[in-house]
Formats: sequence, C-alpha cells, structure tokens
Amino acid sequence: MEVLLPRIYLPKHSVSENSFKSSLITGTLLLTIAGVLTRIIGFFYRIFLSRVIGAEGLGIYQLTAPVMALGFAITSTGIQTAISRFVSNEVGKKNPGGARSYLFCGLWLSLLLSALFSVILWKNTDFIARAWLGDARCAPLLSILSLSFVPSCIHACINGYYYGLKKTGVPALTQLAEQLARVAIVYVLFQIYTEQQQSVPLSVTMWGVVIGEAASTLVSVSCIRLLPSTTDRGLSMVTCTRNLLAMAAPLTANRVILNLFSSYENIMIPNRLRLFGYEFSDALSVYGILTGMTMSVVMFPSVITNSVSVLLLPAISEAKAAGDDALIRRTLKKTIESCLSLGFLATLAFLFTGDFLGNFLFGNALAGTFITTLGWICPFLYLGSTLSSILHGLGFPGLTFVLNLISCGIRILFVLFAVPVFGIKSYLWGILLSQAVLAFLAIILLLHMTSNKRHASCDTLMSRKQA
Repeated sequence: MEVLLPRIYLPKHSVSENSFKSSLITGTLLLTIAGVLTRIIGFFYRIFLSRVIGAEGLGIYQLTAPVMALGFAITSTGIQTAISRFVSNEVGKKNPGGARSYLFCGLWLSLLLSALFSVILWKNTDFIARAWLGDARCAPLLSILSLSFVPSCIHACINGYYYGLKKTGVPALTQLAEQLARVAIVYVLFQIYTEQQQSVPLSVTMWGVVIGEAASTLVSVSCIRLLPSTTDRGLSMVTCTRNLLAMAAPLTANRVILNLFSSYENIMIPNRLRLFGYEFSDALSVYGILTGMTMSVVMFPSVITNSVSVLLLPAISEAKAAGDDALIRRTLKKTIESCLSLGFLATLAFLFTGDFLGNFLFGNALAGTFITTLGWICPFLYLGSTLSSILHGLGFPGLTFVLNLISCGIRILFVLFAVPVFGIKSYLWGILLSQAVLAFLAIILLLHMTSNKRHASCDTLMSRKQA
C-alpha cells in the first residue's frame, strides 16, 4: 500500500546554488556540532544507565521506546516536516508572515493531537504494558511518559519552522538543552536515592525524558518570542490548515504504520529469544545490550548524515520549486558519495575497535560482539536515511514509506523465523540485509527520477501538450 501526497503546486522562484550550498553547509555544521555534543553526552548517559539499572533494566526501558516513537509520530513528526516545507516555500516567496502562519497553525494542530494522545496513554498504561509490551513493569514508565508529548510537540513545530528558514541555531540549542536536562535530572535523582540508601527505580529514566522535553520547549519558546514582529499579511487559518493536513496526514499515516511494524519487531525480539532457549530476564538483557548499548555506538557517526537529512528536505523542495533539476542531481551524487565514504570509514573503525568499545564503554563483551557485527551496516544505514529525505523533498513520501516497509518486513521475517533457530546474531544480519535493500532501492529510484533522459522526455511531453 502506498500513501502519496496530493500534488502541491509551488510557484517558481530562483534559488542560487551558492546560497543552497552555503545554507546547507552552515546548517549541517551547526547541527553536527550540536549532535556530536549530544551524542557524547548520550554516550556517558548510556554508560551510566547500564551501570545503575543493569542490562535487564535497560531492556525494560527500551521496551517503552515503541510507544514513545508512536506518540511522536502521531503528534508531531508529520506536522514538523510539513511546517518545514511550507515555511521554506513562503520564505522563497519573501512572505515571512505566511511562514509564521504555518508555524502557529501547526502548533495548534500538534497540541490538540498531543493532548489527546497523552490522555489515552495515561488511562491505558496497564493494558498497553501487559497486552502490547508484555511486561507489567512498563506501566509506571508509560504513565510518566504521557507527560512528555505536549512539550515535545511545541519544540518540534518550532524546530520545523527554523529548519524551513535554514537557520539551525535554535534546533541545535534545543538538542543540547534536552540532553543536558535529561542527564542532569537523572543524575540528581540517582544521588538522592543513593544517599537514602534506596535502590534506583526505573522511573528515573522516564523522568529524564519528561524534564528533557520540557527544557527543550522552554528554550525554543524563548527563542521564538525574540523574533521581530512583522507587518506582512499572513495566511488564513483555513488555508494553512488545509495545506498542512494535506502534507502531514499521509506523512503521519506512513510514520504510524511503520512504527507499528517496528514496535511489533522490537517487542517480539525478547519473546523469540525465549524460544531460542533464553530465560525472560536474559532475553531482556540481550535486548537491552543490543538496543541500549550497541546501537548508540553504531549510530554515533550518523549525527552528520542526520544533520544533512534534516536540511535536505526544505533545500530540495526549494530547488524543485525553482525547477533546478541539475542542482538536485548534483546534490544526489554528492550525497551518495559522502554517505558511502563516511559509512565505510565507520565500518573499518568498528571492525577493529568493536570489542574494545564494548568492554571499555559498557564493560560488556557481548556489546563488543554486536558492535563488530553491526559495523557492516554503516554505509547502508547512513545512506538510507539521507536518501529518504531527498525523496520527501521531491514530494514522494509514499515511496519512502514503501521502502521502509520493505526494510521493516525483512527484519520481522528474521525475528520470527531466524532468531528462534540461530539466536540474536541472525537478527543482526537481518538488520544488515534490510538496510542494504533499502539503500539500493532508494538509489535506483532516485537515479531514475533525476536522469537527464527522463527529464528530457518529460520536457518533450510538456511541449507537445502546450502545442
């Protein structure tokens, strides 16, 4: 099933290649610096958590991740992307009033969805923990988690606005604020429980999430209030709402469906490991080592590609609106070359240092084994996320959805049929295969879409129609 965006006609406006490159490089640099600092802080945080709550506790905490991801997908992810694209379009038309109209309209939509989702989650934590996640110990974590969605949607929308402006200072600052606040509150709570000679409950991890989202929101709201007032006429709420929903609805539907499949995948891993012969606590520990320790290391270099991905969407949208297909093709070529280069360097690094990193960072030999194995995924992982942003920028979120669904389906097949027979290592190879397939298909599609032959044929067809 493919969910496609309705065709949105954007006015043609000029875009300078030099300004395109400059904004992309500057924005990427800011987000990368913030991302590196955030990941470094996150490293120490993960190490700290693994020593405080243990691998099993980390596994329970990670079980709530699908609910967290689903909530963000429903309440803010699609709206943030839509705000970014439409703000970029209004800026291209030199209409800052219209850009702000999309921001405030998106905020109201996102706040409404966040409040509704929070209430539903709050009232059904026990059911979700038992029936969906399969562990009643997740219930108190979910209750606390329900408090995070309203603040998260606020800073997500504001960040989307700044991404559309190609000004990444505020999003970078909110990233740092969120991570610093999260780590600080968890450390303070840990010290309090330690001084009282009490065991540290898992709930401290989720309070870290809530306080982090609140801090990020405080920073973003403070920054948006500092913007100078404008006398430009904005757009009507009806127009903004219609356009935002036209883009955000299919994006949200895509993300929700993918998150449901991903949630099923993650929840089934501990269950299928039990069929392989693990006790439930051991299965949770292995799951915690994989998701809470290993992936944080493997994903670290992706801070660069993630920064590029965030900025590519509005930049590609602007280039498309300007009709600059040559710029899009050159950007695609540079993106593939850069992501593959970074990915292969990361692979070599993890192959030679994986065992050391697992023991040094987490004191866990199994984490080192996982890092070494998953090192092969890096070129495909980093490339896939970036190419998905280009597809979104070109107006093909449905294709991105299908590619991600195929990738997720491959991993689920490995979880269901390979893990009970061959153990957790088979899942690692499933991840590798799924990401390789996704990256390969994305490259084929984009090369086809942006080929000179295809564009020439399209131009010929349009001239015939005009004649």
